Amino acid sequence: MPSQRFAPPSEVPGLAARRIAADIVDGVLHKHRTLDDQLDGSGAHPGLKTLADRDRALMRRLVATILRRLGTLGHVLSRLLDKGIPSDAPRAQSALLIGAAQILWMDVPDHAAVDLSVRLVQSDRRAARYAGLVNAVLRRCAREGQALVEEVATQSLDLPPWLLARWSAHYGEATTRDMALALGHEPSLDLTVKSDAAQWASRLHGEVLPTGSVRTLLHGSVTMLPGFAEGQWWVQDAAAALPVRLFGDIKGKSIADLCAAPGGKTAQLAHAGAKVTALDRSPARVARLRENLSRLSLQAETVVADAVEWAGPAEGFDGVLIDAPCTSTGTIRRHPDVAWLRQESDVAAMTLLQQRLLKKSVSLLKSGGTLVYCTCSLEPEEGEQAIAALLAAEPALRRVPIEAREVSGLSEIITADGDLRTLPSHLPHADPKLGGLDGFFAARLVKS
Repeated sequence: MPSQRFAPPSEVPGLAARRIAADIVDGVLHKHRTLDDQLDGSGAHPGLKTLADRDRALMRRLVATILRRLGTLGHVLSRLLDKGIPSDAPRAQSALLIGAAQILWMDVPDHAAVDLSVRLVQSDRRAARYAGLVNAVLRRCAREGQALVEEVATQSLDLPPWLLARWSAHYGEATTRDMALALGHEPSLDLTVKSDAAQWASRLHGEVLPTGSVRTLLHGSVTMLPGFAEGQWWVQDAAAALPVRLFGDIKGKSIADLCAAPGGKTAQLAHAGAKVTALDRSPARVARLRENLSRLSLQAETVVADAVEWAGPAEGFDGVLIDAPCTSTGTIRRHPDVAWLRQESDVAAMTLLQQRLLKKSVSLLKSGGTLVYCTCSLEPEEGEQAIAALLAAEPALRRVPIEAREVSGLSEIITADGDLRTLPSHLPHADPKLGGLDGFFAARLVKS
């Protein structure tokens, strides 16, 4: 019988999930790594392989809660710490954030949140001397934290100051406050279904949105949900599903989907009967797009190329869709790391690329063809201003205003110029988790 003398001691349940959460939060805040990079693919945290599904879900929720509430957490902890958060021990900072997030917003007993954060600190050589501090601060947080949260509830602290200033200037302070509140809630799962949305909403314990998407609060692995393996639906925010509708009837028409991966809009175009050419510069992303189309039993020609350099067919396309690379500030509700990874200087860099893509798309269009341009950004330079500049530079283009009937009667998401602009605070719901949309801009132009 093998000796058990050197067998490692069993770890306290839940500690591994919190340790990995601390690593990933540190990766975002100090190493500028995206959540996607740390959670999936070749760069994923190696510890994820050993986590049970329940612990993996806890870890993801912990990370997302910290990033969604980072400004408020900073305020609360600064009030509870006489000398500020220790700067010489990153694990002590992470442990405080993890413990406070659980105490203030998660369904975790306070004593467990405190105990596991203390253990997290004790297991780190540089941070171990702060175990007593972490214990004392988190116990105070359990007693006083909610009152400290309430005193700054209207201040939108969970947005970076540069983003708060930009949105307040463009959308107004009241709308910005509504958006900030919406971003504080964990979002639901939105699905685009091939048919019979009501039936799938029933099977997935969700509801059908006015736009036709199915919204559900189910958690866990998407691949295990009914209908996934059969290719009956795909994950796509309800706002992201709107731009394709602006083409109208596209059965039999040739449509180029530039920057197509991971393929949600490609799938919509193919399902509507278009002859789709889906383009992306990343071989890995195109491979993923092909896998998604295969699961959905949908057809599209796929091309690995830089859209700006791509020649395209001589005859041109009936339609071109550009879901342009952007700052992605409209996706913060689903990707809370974006708020802390982006900088204001990124806006100008992205607009240069978007201008090049727009200019290229005009050359790919047949006469009479339709261009739909969209971004998941809330920044006007990447939406309204980009289209204004294009129209000024290209006399052959004209805007075709969007009508409310084309977007399920949601007139509030149509701008004065006739473009589409969704906000995180749109589609409010009695349950905040069932409300909201990603921030999207879309415009429809026709080449004369």
